[in-house]
Amino acid sequence: MTAPTTRYEDAVARYFEAWNAGPDARAKAVAAAWTTDGGYTDPLADVHGHDQIAAVIAAAREQYPGFAFRLSGSVEGHHDTARFSWELVSEADGSAPAAGSDVVVLDGEGRIRAVFGFLDRVPTGA
Repeated sequence: MTAPTTRYEDAVARYFEAWNAGPDARAKAVAAAWTTDGGYTDPLADVHGHDQIAAVIAAAREQYPGFAFRLSGSVEGHHDTARFSWELVSEADGSAPAAGSDVVVLDGEGRIRAVFGFLDRVPTGA
């Protein structure tokens, strides 16, 4: 028996909405994607709670204006865990100087309890 994939795809879609939200919509997008005590961990950050997650996203968006985070490939999931790859893409020329893979753990309602991120490609000097 296969688990419905839309649960994972929907959670990842909300994740990207949060990463790509503007300053005015970011807090609401983070709250829609993560549980209240949810976490985000990658080589550059280890934070918990909506405010800290929103601050990490804001810092990344400030460092790369004119870029958007996009899904690269498909979302795979089982039980309460999903994995996917992403790229940071220039809206001007389509270049993607950064890329990575993330694993997310979901709660029973499909909201993110934890993200474990891995950076596969990072711009020089970042």
